[in-house]
Amino acid sequence: ITTVGRFFEGYLGLDPRRPLAARDWMLIPQQKLRTIASGRVFHDGLGELEKARRSLAWYPRDVWLYLLACQWRRIGQEEAFLGRCGDVGDELGSRLVASRLIGDAMRLAFLMEREYAPYIKWLGTAFGRLKCGPILLPLLGAVQEASGWLERQERMSRVYVKLAEMHNALGITASVTAAVTPFHNRPYLVPHADNFEAALYGEIRSQEVLALPRYLGSVDQFSNSTDVLSYVKHCHRLAILYDKSFPPEA
Repeated sequence: ITTVGRFFEGYLGLDPRRPLAARDWMLIPQQKLRTIASGRVFHDGLGELEKARRSLAWYPRDVWLYLLACQWRRIGQEEAFLGRCGDVGDELGSRLVASRLIGDAMRLAFLMEREYAPYIKWLGTAFGRLKCGPILLPLLGAVQEASGWLERQERMSRVYVKLAEMHNALGITASVTAAVTPFHNRPYLVPHADNFEAALYGEIRSQEVLALPRYLGSVDQFSNSTDVLSYVKHCHRLAILYDKSFPPEA
């Protein structure tokens, strides 16, 4: 037996019955938000729990745009490495990069469909239930089954085009080219994720959100440690990363 306030303080590290700052949203793992948003409620005699759940149903618009930009950023940071590793004979490295990009693509799809991503054990299951799941699942599986980096690159390109089309269908930015082209003057096909980053950032109006560290993202986007994401006390210790006085080079 507990109170609504004590429950949320223990599970999320804060009470959503008060207005949440942009930084607060960054420090709540999506797997916990998913539980709150979609878990079954057996009794809410005072009606406080459902009201709080509704406030956590999805991110505020500009927070959402920021997270989308940060997720595209993750793809952009490694988009050329699938081919670069393979080109120097590092087939295992190419497979590893492809797997990381697949994970980032899946989490981007969750964000675009406004669904919180679950714990890694259930990520694939929940992904298959997204609207894009029936289309993207076979494409992503084909990437992992590719026999060489050129085939892997070609198959990953189909995933990028689909993600770009999904982005444009949201209508939240001006249309961005849904195609893969060479990475500068190198023969590695990429979606140029920086174009999506820039388009999304250009639509953010909240000064509070714009004040967040550029491309740092939420705790889910810069950490995959189970010991961080499962324990809110560790997540909230990371609030220093969003402090303006925190030296960016540290």
